[in-house]
Amino acid sequence: MEENQNTEEIKNEQQAENTEATQDTEATAQTAEATEQETDGPKEPTAEDKIAELEEKIKAMHNDYVRLYADFENYKKHAIKEKSEILQTAGKNVLVDIIPMCDNLERAITVVQTATDIEPVKEGINLIYTMFSKFLADHNMKPIETEGKEFNTDFHEAIATIPAPSEDMKNKIIDCTQKGYMIGDKVVRFAKVVIGQ
Repeated sequence: MEENQNTEEIKNEQQAENTEATQDTEATAQTAEATEQETDGPKEPTAEDKIAELEEKIKAMHNDYVRLYADFENYKKHAIKEKSEILQTAGKNVLVDIIPMCDNLERAITVVQTATDIEPVKEGINLIYTMFSKFLADHNMKPIETEGKEFNTDFHEAIATIPAPSEDMKNKIIDCTQKGYMIGDKVVRFAKVVIGQ
């Protein structure tokens, strides 16, 4: 009977050892599997990680926005300054071109006061007018044509109407009381005209 008990104890000890060995093997496998997942497999991001990532993105976008806004403000200031300089320079160029005509007008006034013959005075005034017409043409300003043209509210301003001298002159310009001018395609002053009805 003692022998049976000893055999059973030995068997129980062996089973316990086998169970412990199996448990140790399983635990080692689970530990190895967990370690492998931590090192090789993708880690599931936590809510804090997502919040931190989004905060970083917001900071980067805010910095980009601030830089872009500053660049745009600098561009606006530069463009305004450049436009102002262009206007001043353009005005200066026009005035510099007018100075020779003023000189000629002063000479003409001096000559008129002492002139005994009218012909040289007429010639001088015609030369000044020709010079002024060339000045306007050089600055892209041209007179609006009116002689015998159809009345057009885009270019002409009717100040009076008179009976047309002939049937073909109806709604056409009979007389121009003040010349109109254009710079390029833009009217700077409408021509004041009399039209036939």
